Amino acid sequence: MGYPTIFATGTLKYDNEKAWSGYTLFPSARGALLIDMNGNEVQRWAGLDGFPNKLLPGGYVLGNSGRRKSKYAYQDQLDLIQVDWDGNIVWKFDHTEEICDDGRTKTWQARQHHDYQREGSSVGYYAPGAEPKVDNGNTLLLVHENVRNRDITDKLLIDDKIIEVDWAGNILWSWRASDHFDELGFDETAKNVLYRNPSVHGEAGGDWMHINSMSTLGPNHWYDEGDERFHPDNIIFDARNANILGIIDKKTGNLVWRLGPDFNESEATRKLGWIIGQHHLHMIPKGLPGEGNLLVFDNGGYGGYGAVNPGSPTGNNNALRDYSRVLEFNPVTLEIVWQYTPLEAGFLLFTDASKFYSSYISSAQRLPNGNTLITEGSDGHLIEVTPEHEIVWEYINPYFSNVAGNFYNNMIYRAYRVPYEWVPQLEVPNEESIEPIDVETFRVPGSPIGKDKGKTTVVEGIDPNHNPRTFEDKDDEDEDINFCVASVKKSDLENIN
Repeated sequence: MGYPTIFATGTLKYDNEKAWSGYTLFPSARGALLIDMNGNEVQRWAGLDGFPNKLLPGGYVLGNSGRRKSKYAYQDQLDLIQVDWDGNIVWKFDHTEEICDDGRTKTWQARQHHDYQREGSSVGYYAPGAEPKVDNGNTLLLVHENVRNRDITDKLLIDDKIIEVDWAGNILWSWRASDHFDELGFDETAKNVLYRNPSVHGEAGGDWMHINSMSTLGPNHWYDEGDERFHPDNIIFDARNANILGIIDKKTGNLVWRLGPDFNESEATRKLGWIIGQHHLHMIPKGLPGEGNLLVFDNGGYGGYGAVNPGSPTGNNNALRDYSRVLEFNPVTLEIVWQYTPLEAGFLLFTDASKFYSSYISSAQRLPNGNTLITEGSDGHLIEVTPEHEIVWEYINPYFSNVAGNFYNNMIYRAYRVPYEWVPQLEVPNEESIEPIDVETFRVPGSPIGKDKGKTTVVEGIDPNHNPRTFEDKDDEDEDINFCVASVKKSDLENIN
């Protein structure tokens, strides 16, 4: 899909009767940015990085002071810090590993990446009755560790590791992905591809799994009903480069639930469809609509290791799809409970599916009223959609970063909506609905509005108000739609995966 060079940013639409109103936090080129529903910037922690940023009750925010800059590192953050409303650091962790990048000076670094979780909240976003702790408690961090494991490859690996630290920074528990290679479900073809090229990033090593989300399951009805796999302390994660989703038994470290990397392995996985390059897998917390189901932003794009094909001559990133899906599904039956795909977004044709598409980053958050906040991250695009798929809030990040010297990107890694009461420093804003603009008549200043200003010629025998791009039979679910090259039913389009 092509993009215009100029387009509207900020809040584009807001229905204050249907949206779940609060503040929205996201990392931007200007630092950690907190906005209200009308798009007003109510607080900015300048320069604070966020992989991601998370807001805590009392107006505290978690983030990073900077990223490790070295040819030996890939996406490592120097630390994880908690700052108060005024920017004072009230907690810091940076003691994962002592690093000597310049060959002379050793420094302690966190090597945190992609996710973390403070005790008290199972997923790091708002759920009734569950609040992350602000002045005590343990913290789970997703970190990197370089390892060599010849069962996987003869190359250096950037391994994913999960650690739990107490308030004083002592490491209490750890888990490393490479120690569980035999539990991950790779077939021999995938193992061969992985051995030759484990997603190598130069001297930094092979980012073979690329785990990008991690959280505890928290209280849930599955465990209450006797399913030990879903113990509240167990940890759910997803690995973007491997197309793997899994749950770790906190006591043993073993995987007790796994989905992928092969989505053809059963009738249930085939019906679910291939989940590719996914982000932000988590269990919907207790107290929110859909509690106990899994929610994930299924990016599409590319991912996985396996047989070569025209889109993957080496077998790396051999699973391909050019559109995204947000899926809510049952973790036991794998049945889809709710989804947001190009079809629900209103794009009828397969050729338009890429209009809902973020091949990297992105996330989804379930809100207390049943709506879902979706971060379509690559375009800096946030939408809140109802269970019926109506967009009731829409925002585009106005801040762009210079990438590689010649390309500007307004991406948002992950956004979170929090209740007004978590920010006692501010009065609850008086926010008004924003009606979306009419894109047919909207013009930048100085540009003439062309609609109906020129001569209109009526063609004999045709209703001048008829839209030739509209299907007359759109309300009939089983009516055939005839194209030049094929005939399909609308019901068939619902099965696109």
